[in-house]
Amino acid sequence: MTAYKALDVQNVAKNFGGVRALTDVTLAMAPGERLVLLGPNGAGKTTLFHSISGNIIASAGRISLFGQDITQLAPDARARLGLARTFQITNLFRQLTVFQNLQLAVCGAQQVTFKFIRPMTQYADVRERAEALLAEWNLVDVADTIVQNLSYGEQRQIEVVMALAGNPKILLLDEPTSGLSPAETHRVAAMVRALPRDMTILMIEHDMDVAFEIADRIAVMHQGRIIAEGDEATIRGNKQVSDIYLGVE
Repeated sequence: MTAYKALDVQNVAKNFGGVRALTDVTLAMAPGERLVLLGPNGAGKTTLFHSISGNIIASAGRISLFGQDITQLAPDARARLGLARTFQITNLFRQLTVFQNLQLAVCGAQQVTFKFIRPMTQYADVRERAEALLAEWNLVDVADTIVQNLSYGEQRQIEVVMALAGNPKILLLDEPTSGLSPAETHRVAAMVRALPRDMTILMIEHDMDVAFEIADRIAVMHQGRIIAEGDEATIRGNKQVSDIYLGVE
């Protein structure tokens, strides 16, 4: 780990009433690093994501992005600093086309105030960025397809591309392969691998094979804590991790 950190989570805790969802979570990432969070359901992975993205505010601890304290910032302020994310459940405009979804994502990323009385054709910068995303990710053929007519795997891919609309410095991917077939999982994993190497990626994944394929480093969560961290050999050789995944505690 270099001294300069893209993301620095220090002693973060989160309580929901009397329930402790996160306990003393500490995690740091170097710029361009790809770290995958593994863990069973209820381990606290998504709560940690929400704390980093600002969807919830941590009860204790400190979160920094490229050296700036973001612990109390709203999600839009964190986004302006270069943070983007996807969600566990697809968050798309299902009645609109792929191209329209991308245009709206670009509007949000560029903080463009959209006016319904003004045709979208007049938003040249927005249109150009959306077209560039279509071309970069081989989506031109489905540009005019209504999102709800796409397969679930294709929708997950579109959601990742939407998160890229603002050229984020750090991208949080919340289980992008959840619910996908093996073929769809392979395509989404390939897409993640193809993301720019200077982009810092924190990803929640339930499939250990996918995690090991993508990650530079793995962190395993259980009951709101990080219980193991390291490369593939370290994680595979960790008895506590093996016991959790085999249902032995």
